[in-house]
Amino acid sequence: LQQESAKYAHPDWLITQIKQDWPDNWQAILKANNQHPPMMLRVNQQQQTREDYLLQLQQANIVAEELAQTPHGILLKDPCDVYQLPGFKNGDVSVQDGAAQLVASLLDIQTNQRILDTCAAPGGKTCHILETQPDNDVVALDVDPARLQLIEQNTQRLKLKASLIAADASDISTWWDGQKFDRILIDAPCSGTGVIRRHPDIKVLRRPDDITSLAETQRQLLENLWPLLNTGGLLVYTTCSVLKQENEQQIMNFLNRHPEAQEYIPHESPASRREAGYQRLPGDNLLDGFYYVCLHHL
Repeated sequence: LQQESAKYAHPDWLITQIKQDWPDNWQAILKANNQHPPMMLRVNQQQQTREDYLLQLQQANIVAEELAQTPHGILLKDPCDVYQLPGFKNGDVSVQDGAAQLVASLLDIQTNQRILDTCAAPGGKTCHILETQPDNDVVALDVDPARLQLIEQNTQRLKLKASLIAADASDISTWWDGQKFDRILIDAPCSGTGVIRRHPDIKVLRRPDDITSLAETQRQLLENLWPLLNTGGLLVYTTCSVLKQENEQQIMNFLNRHPEAQEYIPHESPASRREAGYQRLPGDNLLDGFYYVCLHHL
């Protein structure tokens, strides 16, 4: 194990955990974690088409191509400063990995809906939700007031409007007005083991007992927010983790506790099918590691 730890530059406990969860893929995961991440963009569909924006990039001598897995995504050949991007200040485009760009479509957003985005900072998914249907009533929560300002900056830049609340999403009594939601997104706090290539310090800072406490936080979010969903509504739970304790095991346990919850199968699969939900492993089609599941309130 020590040799593997040196070879792959990962701590022993994490190698053991990833091996246990992914006996056929663990080496590919560890290698992908050590790659340089590509830079991907999401075109603001309220202001631009992807085709037009690709032409603007070409005129600015920025080499780019369509990100095939997503309807509005672009892959840059080389990362660049955001202010070199045409129309960035004007809200034409945002930086967001393709894996995260697949979340908004899972919510199957319609007009005249009330939508809750929890743990929302820095606001990439909040803004994508609003770009899909800008007139919807979107409530974005984050426990950190400073990080909530990032959402405000992003919504302003993209010319979008959301209700922003600094609160612990699990502590319903501190923020909820009693009106239920048609859609809820829980982009849960997690180990970040799917995005180590973007945040290599995770390998050093994470501890084995973090996973247990994170899984408990995730469980509380699911339990406390589920009653806020209208009958017939959808709750999407996502993480940027590859660990099953945070992902499919978490959701299997939730479904066992809640007979009124059923997995909703989207038209287009966002990643590889698991026992519950979908898992994308890091580096798959160049994207980040990500877990997705969509739950229908019967």
